Amino acid sequence: MWPFLKRCRRTAPRLVDLVMIRVNCPGRETADAISRAVISAKLAPCTNLHGPVTSTYVWDGDIARDEEWVLWIKTRLSAFDAVAALVRTLHPHDVPALLALPVVRANADYTDWVVDNTSN
Repeated sequence: MWPFLKRCRRTAPRLVDLVMIRVNCPGRETADAISRAVISAKLAPCTNLHGPVTSTYVWDGDIARDEEWVLWIKTRLSAFDAVAALVRTLHPHDVPALLALPVVRANADYTDWVVDNTSN
């Protein structure tokens, strides 16, 4: 478990092991394919897509700038490795960014829904 979550457990009675996985995608089609795949595999019950956004980053020693779509995958921490493996099969980038951000608190009904609709 993440040290941050361990510290929060002492003070947050309804702390959950939910995460929001953020994945930047080069186009809406990639994001839609990943979204359908993680939901079909029961790795997440819900995703959200934002975009387009402009990303500026270093690649091969140069500064690059591209339009991307941000896919948010709502799931449990235990599903991260399986989600990451699936994303790598569908994402065209050599180094896709997969960032899991902890959910510090969530309402009980929503938490139950996420747990009931994921297989990990």
